[in-house]
Amino acid sequence: MGLTAGVLAIDAGNSKTDVAVIAADGTVLGRGRSGGFQPSVVGVGAAVDVLAVAVGAAVAEAAAAAPAAACAGVGAGGVGAGARGGADGAGVPPYASFVSACLANADLPVEERDLTVAIEARGWGRAVEVRNDTFAILRAGVDEPRGVAVVCGAGINCVGMTPDGRTARFPAIGRISGDWGGGGGLADEALWHAARAEDGRGGRTELMRTVPAHFGLPTMYAVIEALHLGRIPAERKHELTPVLFATAAAGDPVARSVVDRQAEEVVALAAVALGRLGLLDEETPVLLGGSVLAARHPQLDGRVRQLLADRAPKAVPRVVSASPVLGAALLGLDRIAAPPESYAWVREQYA
Repeated sequence: MGLTAGVLAIDAGNSKTDVAVIAADGTVLGRGRSGGFQPSVVGVGAAVDVLAVAVGAAVAEAAAAAPAAACAGVGAGGVGAGARGGADGAGVPPYASFVSACLANADLPVEERDLTVAIEARGWGRAVEVRNDTFAILRAGVDEPRGVAVVCGAGINCVGMTPDGRTARFPAIGRISGDWGGGGGLADEALWHAARAEDGRGGRTELMRTVPAHFGLPTMYAVIEALHLGRIPAERKHELTPVLFATAAAGDPVARSVVDRQAEEVVALAAVALGRLGLLDEETPVLLGGSVLAARHPQLDGRVRQLLADRAPKAVPRVVSASPVLGAALLGLDRIAAPPESYAWVREQYA
């Protein structure tokens, strides 16, 4: 089989992976989805196997529409011609001229290099570029590769980029790299303040009531015991982030102070990234993404905009709602010098 598409776009987060096969004219030929991408947990090989499931689904969908794909300017062989080998039997790679992979947990350059090697070994495209998944959110929200994105979901991260290829980024691997907040961090803060309020080490906060109530338990002591002994699975701690915001919205000073600190962290990341790229004095988009920021909690959203206006008056904040795989696709189209009209067309298909 010959080359059949311009870009194989991959966006892989901790909870899910989305893949799209994109023609050079911006036509979305096929889409696929699979589970979360966690190489630090399962190893690089097993994590790339998860990508392969979504790649196989996307290529198979494109193969089923091969006649239409040919009309869209795809190679005459059709995606997946022959239906042998490749990802889940969806055809013989390469599937595209360029693989644009935006991956969670690709936080350091060495991790990007290792993941690039692993994906190159699959032969899905003639060239491969791996970036952290925050770049996908940034590119999805801008008309050109220029701006800064802060993502606050389970964790927190920030990247910036300019059309000349310069980037700004942070390690974003937790407290050892200076990070604070994100959904997981906010949940831990809710537990910390609630526990100290109940036992007298901290000031009073309604969190000592709302946190146990969420789990149907009478006290923070009961919550601590249940978490410690595994009766409440550790992953359920993430459910406390909405509890924190609801408690803050009801006026609790401690909960409100935690939300304000999260806003300060978001703005600190954005301002530093803008400064590194020399964009503080230029009108520049600052994209806000991830589940915490995308929820547009009034206190957090308002405080972020207020602080950003103080520290970076020319920044233009906006929440990104577009699918991150669109950003991976646009980054790929950038690399293959796709025609200008392809960008509007691929955006329309993800609208």
